[in-house]
Amino acid sequence: MSGTVFERRLLTRDRGDGLLQKFWRIPWLFVLLLCAVAAVGYVALYSAGGGPDAYAAKHALRFGFGLVLMLSIAMVDIRLIARFAWLGYAVGVGLLVLVLLHGNVGKGAQRWIDIGPLQLQPSELMKIMLVLALAAWFHRASWERVGNLLFLIPPAIMVLVPVALILKQPNLGTGLITAMIGGAVFLVAGVRLWKFAIILGAVGIAAPIAYDHLRDYQKARITTFLDPESDPLGAGYNIIQSKIALGSGGLWGKGFLQGTQGHLNFLPEKQTDFIFTMIAEEFGLVGALSVLGLLTLVVLFCFLVAFRCRHQFGRLLAVGLGTNIFLYVFVNIAMVTGSIPVGGVPLPLISHGGSAMLTTMLGFGLLMSVQVHRDAEFGPARE
Repeated sequence: MSGTVFERRLLTRDRGDGLLQKFWRIPWLFVLLLCAVAAVGYVALYSAGGGPDAYAAKHALRFGFGLVLMLSIAMVDIRLIARFAWLGYAVGVGLLVLVLLHGNVGKGAQRWIDIGPLQLQPSELMKIMLVLALAAWFHRASWERVGNLLFLIPPAIMVLVPVALILKQPNLGTGLITAMIGGAVFLVAGVRLWKFAIILGAVGIAAPIAYDHLRDYQKARITTFLDPESDPLGAGYNIIQSKIALGSGGLWGKGFLQGTQGHLNFLPEKQTDFIFTMIAEEFGLVGALSVLGLLTLVVLFCFLVAFRCRHQFGRLLAVGLGTNIFLYVFVNIAMVTGSIPVGGVPLPLISHGGSAMLTTMLGFGLLMSVQVHRDAEFGPARE
C-alpha cells in the first residue's frame, strides 16, 4: 500500500471517530501554563498603561483569539499540515516581498503590512513557515541522504531567501534568529557537525566586512553595547535606564504600579521590548525569576514534545518551534540586561504586540498538533 493511500485512510479514520480522543490528548496542563504566562503579561501591561485600556485589554483579547486558534490547529492532523507546508512557505516569502514593496515604514524600517484591521509583521510569520518547510524536506530523508551535500542545497536556499528579505527591511535581529532556527532544524535532521564548523568559520571571516555594510543605527547599537556610557543621552539611554530599573527593584520589588522608572517614563518601550525590566522593577528579583521559570517550562515542554514524537516531521517541527521560543526569551532578557546589543525582540505572551501574539499562538497550535498526533505514520524514509 502506498504511503499516500495509507495516509488518506488514516486521515479519514481520524475525521470519523478520533476528534474526542484528540481533544483529550491535548496537553491541558501546558494550556494552563500558557494562560499563566499571558496573565503575567496582562498584569505587566496593565501597569505599563496605567490601566487596562492602553495595552492590557488588547492583550487579553488577542490571547483569547490565539487560544481558540491554537486549540483548533491542535485538532488538525499533522500529516495534513505537512502536506501544506510548502504552500505556507510560499505565502510567507510572498508576504516578505510584499512588505518590501508596499509595507509601512516605522522607526526607519519597513516591516509591517496592513491586512484588514490587522497590522502584520511577516518576518514573525516566516519563522514558523520556514520550520514547517524544513521539516517537510527532511522528515523522510535517510541518514545517508542528509549527508549528501547536494541534498542540502535546496533547504539552504530555503533559509537564505527569507533571511535576505528580512535583512533588507532592515531587521538584523530577526534575520539572525531566523537563520539560527534553520540551523537548529538542520542539526536535528542529522547534518554533520563539520559542515556547521565551516559555516561558522566563514561567518567569522565575513563579520568585519558585514560590519562595514551595517546601517549607522546598527553600528551605534554595537558601540553602545560595548560602552553604554559613551552616549548616555542618545544611543546608550535605553540600556542605562533598563539597568537602573532592574537594580532598583531589589529582591521583592517596589510593588504593583509603583515602579518609578516605568511610570515616570524614563524606561523606553516599557510595553514591548523592555516589559521584563518593568516586571523586575515592580516585583523584584523574585518576580523576575518566577517569570523566567514559567518561560523555561514552556521551552522545555517544546523539546519534550520533540523527544516523545515518533515521526521525524513532528520532531523537527517541535525543535524548530522550541528554538524560536527559546531565542525570543534569551534575546529579550539578554538585551534588557545589557548582555547583547539592543534589538526589537518581544517577550512571548507578555509583550504588547499583535503579530507576535498571533504567530506565537500559531506555533503553539502546531506544537500541540505534534503532541496529539505523535504516533502518526508517515510511511518509509526516502533513500
